[in-house]
Amino acid sequence: MGGMKDRYTTFAGYNAWANRRLYDAATALSDAEYRADKGAFFKSMHGTLNHLLATDRIWMKRFTGEGEAPDRLDAIVHERLADLRAAREAEDRRIVAYVGGLDEARLNGVIRYRRVSSPEEFVQKLTPALDHWFNHQTHHRGHAHMILTSLGKTAPELDLLYYQRVADAGRA
Repeated sequence: MGGMKDRYTTFAGYNAWANRRLYDAATALSDAEYRADKGAFFKSMHGTLNHLLATDRIWMKRFTGEGEAPDRLDAIVHERLADLRAAREAEDRRIVAYVGGLDEARLNGVIRYRRVSSPEEFVQKLTPALDHWFNHQTHHRGHAHMILTSLGKTAPELDLLYYQRVADAGRA
């Protein structure tokens, strides 16, 4: 594997690992806590986790041309946390497989897509789009982390550096 491929393989693994940790914490919440508006951009843990899955599906459709993609950034993909978690885990496996299949030619290529909110077509190099996508996931996991702490819960360690250490030790 080359440098860029290694970078995105790390991010795909990190994304799946961080989501598992976040869903473990969310599963420990009561339904009322899970759905409580805590002032995050998508209000609750429920809204935030749904947004992350919705936007990952939107980006994966852009990257691959395949799969279901919501037409709203605030789409509620699943009402029940258990269903959302199963879908999240499947999407994370899909993301890891997609990134694992990238080669240098693809990494140096472009994607064409339309935004959910506007009709014009965008053409963008793939690697900056991947950078945005993985950063977006981290951004909203930060909101979920804040929701947990605002509920008085212990939020999981989600730092990339921590993941790198546990992955290097074979514990990710």
